[in-house]
Amino acid sequence: MTKVTVVLGTVSVIAMMAWSAALKAQSEASDGPQYVNGTDLVRPDDYREWTFLSSGLNMTYLDETQNDPDQSSLELFQNVFVNPSSYRSFMDTGTWPDQTIFVLELRRAVTDVSINAAGRTQAELVLLEAEVKDSRFPDGWAFFNFGPAAAMRDVMPPLQGDQVAPCIECHTEHTAVERTFVQFYPTLYEAAQRMGTLKPGF
Repeated sequence: MTKVTVVLGTVSVIAMMAWSAALKAQSEASDGPQYVNGTDLVRPDDYREWTFLSSGLNMTYLDETQNDPDQSSLELFQNVFVNPSSYRSFMDTGTWPDQTIFVLELRRAVTDVSINAAGRTQAELVLLEAEVKDSRFPDGWAFFNFGPAAAMRDVMPPLQGDQVAPCIECHTEHTAVERTFVQFYPTLYEAAQRMGTLKPGF
């Protein structure tokens, strides 16, 4: 093998590594929220390829006296996903960067499936919601509801007024880090403990 061949081979390897790094950086830069008209959120169809944070079953943040009677009989799994670049940033800093997007997926819980004799597994999609940290919004956060699975919307404006007031109150008063329920996500909770970013009381 000649020196020229070795040099050309080395140059090719370096070029491929640089190209791969550029593609990764471009991909990470584009995994945040995408908008129409500046603030209307485009539903991220690839959210199931994002970082999975945790799953809850039949969770409610309301007092028993406030439970919606139409919802009390539903058996639902709540799956939470976040865009990968924001997850990595949180693991390093204990805080969420601008352009963080969470997706909350609600799926029906079922028992009588295949060989299952007890417990519950997940079935069809019921509802899809999102929470975004983005400085373009007045207080830096926004909530979106894409609606039920049977009538899912591709693009939604942020919730406003009375629609979002309970979300803001709950996500301000009861969350462990910023406006997020990190106390329900074990890996993130450990990172926040390590970085000292938990709110007082957690």
